[in-house]
Amino acid sequence: MAGLYTSLRPQLPSSASSATSLHSFTSKLLLLLTVLPLTLAFFAFVLQWRGGGVDDPISRWSPEESHKFPGMDSSPLATVGAHSSQSSDCSSLLGHANTASFPYYRDWKFNFQADLKPKICITTSTSAGLEQILPWMFYHKVIGVTTFFLFVEGKAASPDVSKVLESIPGVKVIYRTKELEEQQARSRIWNETWLSSFFYKPCNYELFVKQSLNMEMAIVIARDAGMDWIIHLDTDELLHPAGGREYSLRRLLLDVPGNVDMVIFPNYESSVERDDIKEPFTEVSMFKKNYDHLTKDTYFGMYKEATRGNPNYFLTYGNGKSAARIQDHLRPNGAHRWHNYMKTPNEIKLEEAAVLHYTYAKFSDLTSRRDRCGCKPTKEDVKRCFMLEFDRSAFIIASTATEEEMLTWYREHVVWSDRTLNLKLLRKGILTRIYAPMVVIQGLREAGVFSTVITSAQASLSKDKFLASIEKSNSTRAVSSQSLPSRKIGKNHDSQATARRIFDTAAAAYHEAAIPPLSPPVIDNDLMNEA
Repeated sequence: MAGLYTSLRPQLPSSASSATSLHSFTSKLLLLLTVLPLTLAFFAFVLQWRGGGVDDPISRWSPEESHKFPGMDSSPLATVGAHSSQSSDCSSLLGHANTASFPYYRDWKFNFQADLKPKICITTSTSAGLEQILPWMFYHKVIGVTTFFLFVEGKAASPDVSKVLESIPGVKVIYRTKELEEQQARSRIWNETWLSSFFYKPCNYELFVKQSLNMEMAIVIARDAGMDWIIHLDTDELLHPAGGREYSLRRLLLDVPGNVDMVIFPNYESSVERDDIKEPFTEVSMFKKNYDHLTKDTYFGMYKEATRGNPNYFLTYGNGKSAARIQDHLRPNGAHRWHNYMKTPNEIKLEEAAVLHYTYAKFSDLTSRRDRCGCKPTKEDVKRCFMLEFDRSAFIIASTATEEEMLTWYREHVVWSDRTLNLKLLRKGILTRIYAPMVVIQGLREAGVFSTVITSAQASLSKDKFLASIEKSNSTRAVSSQSLPSRKIGKNHDSQATARRIFDTAAAAYHEAAIPPLSPPVIDNDLMNEA
């Protein structure tokens, strides 16, 4: 028994040692499995915080990485209240080293290379002031436009405004002088039929003819300047070059196949959320999408909610604007399109890029439109002046209602104050948030670009030269309060004979009619009633 007891004694410590060893190994393994993920997480945090030699594509904004500038990939889920935080975040980007997102950004000095391709020009007919023209112009400079042909009158033609515009590189200012009117009165357009249905009518029809004549002249100037593309835009419209590898109109057009003559930008319409907007370019971020960028089911399925009792889905036009390749026989086809005397242009419509139209974005737009037109505020007479139904309604309200009644009407028909409806339409994709233009323009303003341009222009003119320029302007420009009425062009005997020949269809060649501002597709009234 003693031997047996003795033989068993050493086995007890051996078993305890084995258990202790196993427990120790398990503890170490658990410790390792706990510490290792924590260490890796901490290491990743350090790399992200300090850079760690990792080339972050967001800081580079490399075209190869296809990272879009804020606003290009607008989420339909963005809420109405997201505006301030998103805008603030985007604004902070411009204050740091993320400038490569704009290929032509050079400390806002726009030192374009002489061999920059393609060379893009924008032409416009405007009577706006510097507060609207400068943000519009420099925004387009940021996205790659090199040259601007400004046909100015009214406020835009005044000496203090025009001298600033003339001081900006790449800007050509064309005044509405007597010589210009006489030259345009001899245009071949008056002998052709494609624009004839717009002749000798007031207001919007008159403007449409004037824009077409200015576009015709801009084509000649653009060819002489070696431009590759020409675009007609109003100063309440901004191009939004989404869908490209860069936030760049130049890159967008550079990728267009060589056999394409015209590129169509569907328009999005501003959807203001307040009635006190002062600077639409930096205060509006919500837009209603074009029919061309929506599915048919979404568009017609949400038509009633999106229209809100207005005559159409959009307040004004819905057929976009276009860019044309400079080539032989190019001609305008109204303010929205281009054409060619010798062929039907090969055109494409962009699937993501758009032109942002800030229409009726300010309450004062009601009275400013009214003041530019002398028609009677009756349903019959406004048809002579305006092509679109909402413009007619707005003109009548602005001409007959009190200030308080106008504001009530504006809130009901223009302002998107119903946040529940806004969120619903954002989720459905009818409305979208686009922040890029406001960030760019706010960055320009904070960098002092606009104030520097104005100060430099004023400093470059001595008092004597400035007074001389005023005197010269008064003697050569048309009176600023008078526009070029299409019905008055060519009132001499020769041009009257020319005008009469317009209607001689036997002698005149037929050309495709000019494309006017068109409303988006209209849903069937019966379907709306059923809905």
